[in-house]
Amino acid sequence: MSKSFTKLSKEIQISVKENGPSPESNSKLRALIQNAKSINMPKENIERAINKSINKSKDNLKKIFLEGYGPFGIAILVEAITDNNNRTVANLRSYFKKGNGELGKTGSVEFLFKKIVYFEISNNEIDLEKIELELIDYGLLEIISKKKYSTIIGSYENLNSLQIELEKREIKIINSGFDRIPNNLISVDKEKKDLIIKLINIIENDDDVQNVYHNLNIWKKIDILQNVIYLNIIKSIKKKNL
Repeated sequence: MSKSFTKLSKEIQISVKENGPSPESNSKLRALIQNAKSINMPKENIERAINKSINKSKDNLKKIFLEGYGPFGIAILVEAITDNNNRTVANLRSYFKKGNGELGKTGSVEFLFKKIVYFEISNNEIDLEKIELELIDYGLLEIISKKKYSTIIGSYENLNSLQIELEKREIKIINSGFDRIPNNLISVDKEKKDLIIKLINIIENDDDVQNVYHNLNIWKKIDILQNVIYLNIIKSIKKKNL
């Protein structure tokens, strides 16, 4: 929980730096605050993160992306928020090297991923079929339905319009965020997969790292539904030429 609070605090600081401290005009900040509340992050922590960015003398965080290849040609894109760029780059380069991978140049793997946004909403009193049809005009790509909640997936460019439309309809947003979907997945045998996952886990455990994206197919053959969902999202992205 403490690690989740730290990650969210950093994201809040970056969001305030980029688009201002007002949740009303900063849709990303509004979503982050909602996420913070959903994991019971204290109000004081949220306010402290916002104030750090307002007080520029205390705010020296910046978001960076590091790209490279793990063993067996797996693309890895790392999102980090750091107050010391040299430290973060040195650490990541060391992880890649020890894991038989290589840290690459900017742009070396980012093109292999598409950015999406997602919103988890409660299923209570919601007609999912009706919502799906109506939200297409606001950037909807796919709805993944589960028993208690559903996940609305949209194009990254439509974050604001999707979020505003959900709020207008008074649909409770449980959680929201961003993801990067690989254009194609690479499958390897279990022994190779274990080595790749070991490197990914090491990277994820770095204090500066927020998210790690990769194109390793981690699903088992029995995960038919997950594969169908992935393929549908990719199909929607390509259809919209995103």
